[in-house]
Amino acid sequence: MNWLKNAWYVAGFKSELDGGAVVARRLLNTAVVMLRHSDGRVAALEDVCPHRLLPLSAGTRVGDELQCGYHGIRIAVDGACTLAPGQVHIPKQACVRKFALEERHGLLWIWLGDAPANPDLIPNIHWNESDDWACSRGYHHVDADFRLAVDNLMDLGHESWVHLRTIGQEDEEAIPSYPVKVTVHGDGAVRAHREMPNIDAPPFFAMVLDHQGRINRWQTAVSSSPSICMTDFGVYPVGTSADNAYRSHVLHMLTPETENTTHYFWSVARNRRLDDEALTESVRQAIVHTFDEDAVVLSLQQKQVQEYGGPVPRVALKVDEAPIRARRMLDALIKREEQEPGFIYQPALMIEDTTPELSM
Repeated sequence: MNWLKNAWYVAGFKSELDGGAVVARRLLNTAVVMLRHSDGRVAALEDVCPHRLLPLSAGTRVGDELQCGYHGIRIAVDGACTLAPGQVHIPKQACVRKFALEERHGLLWIWLGDAPANPDLIPNIHWNESDDWACSRGYHHVDADFRLAVDNLMDLGHESWVHLRTIGQEDEEAIPSYPVKVTVHGDGAVRAHREMPNIDAPPFFAMVLDHQGRINRWQTAVSSSPSICMTDFGVYPVGTSADNAYRSHVLHMLTPETENTTHYFWSVARNRRLDDEALTESVRQAIVHTFDEDAVVLSLQQKQVQEYGGPVPRVALKVDEAPIRARRMLDALIKREEQEPGFIYQPALMIEDTTPELSM
């Protein structure tokens, strides 16, 4: 298995369940259907009718119940069958697995593990729903193992080649030449930090700063097992203070769909121009383009891994330190879960909102 089972994963944005919507999604290779009860509660069930296995999501919603489109069996949000047309007696086996589903930070969080779900263990990514931050949000379906996506996000050396039109530098050596400091935090968090003083502003940063001159930039990539990453960055014109930087927390919520495909929910929180809706949309469009570039690379890489076999990288470079450390930590947590009944990893706070100590 490629993932931790006893952990909270992002199943979607909470707004997806507005208006009585029924959302079907495969998560950790499990078919799940989600809906919001009329009293506001959210619910997640295994997406399968206990009769002839038709997906419940292929039927219709009747009040707060799901009606199978094959023979009309109705399933309540607690997974119990309430109606079997043509008979009074309802077999005990006519039920569906229910999964813990919680709303927090503007997201839907699901627990698919066997251990009891503890909502206190939901990762603290409050920036996605905070009055102090403005967010641009989106979703990508990635045809690759989620671990390759984590590798990509913790690799600070690919921007000059993959993201030249968005966040990279034209000088191919500009970004990789800046040193990266990698630190390990607890059992499941890795940070990779670098500073880029007095550089030409890449297109994206020139846009958000509305500044075409030289800038200072810091970037911290954070991996929090099992599958959430953050890219914290700050940019500010040379000659000004870092305390007044345009700062952003880019949240990457990576939920395995299958062993080779990933749901990539993302949110870009910023600390400036909070009411500027035009900027919110411009950031969203720019990030879509940026992550489109990553998705192409990851899809190609996944095909190569399946053809040639892993692990990757075959040859490690300096830029691989953080991805390798994050992968090893996840492997160790998965092994502990397999060997220690009742083991549950407790994620830590990803980053502080105070301005980091900078050397530039």
